[in-house]
Amino acid sequence: VASEAKWNQTSGLVLLLPHGYEGMGPEHSSGRPERFLQLCGNANIQVAIPTTAAQYFHILRRQMKREFRKPLVIMSPKSLLRHAKVVSPIEELEKATFQEVIDDVRIKDSKAVQRVVFCTGKIFYEMLEATTTGAADDVALVRIEQLYPFPTKKIGEILARYRNVKDVVWCQEEPQNMGAWTFVRPRLE
Repeated sequence: VASEAKWNQTSGLVLLLPHGYEGMGPEHSSGRPERFLQLCGNANIQVAIPTTAAQYFHILRRQMKREFRKPLVIMSPKSLLRHAKVVSPIEELEKATFQEVIDDVRIKDSKAVQRVVFCTGKIFYEMLEATTTGAADDVALVRIEQLYPFPTKKIGEILARYRNVKDVVWCQEEPQNMGAWTFVRPRLE
């Protein structure tokens, strides 16, 4: 994370780390998003948790095609890579690009939304399942796919779409001090 600032050496290194909060035992990583987010500064690295196959493909493609090099940390639990809803249609692989933030496509009437829930990673699919079992037309689930550099402008555009929002919430599966909360909180505020 300091190679460019200290030694003027750029790197296109990609770290594929299984999320450390899933599973236990010696074969599991102790990868924690908050550890890498604490190392972020002056656009020195990229930290992402892609939630679809197309997103995963496009972030790796973007890493290779960019004119500049920055290390990329992808934190994804193994179960997310195998999840049935993570599958992407071939059109998304062919024509789409990496999206730093993914808005809720289920929302038909943005004026009806009272609460926007931001999240990252597999917790999105758990919340999506919970909203399909009950009435939650007034809740928009928004995925932040790239945590750093933080996509402030894109989040602002999404929030501007939901004019009647009363609550903006961050949801994560980890305890408060172990996930992205301490990093995301001041940026959402």
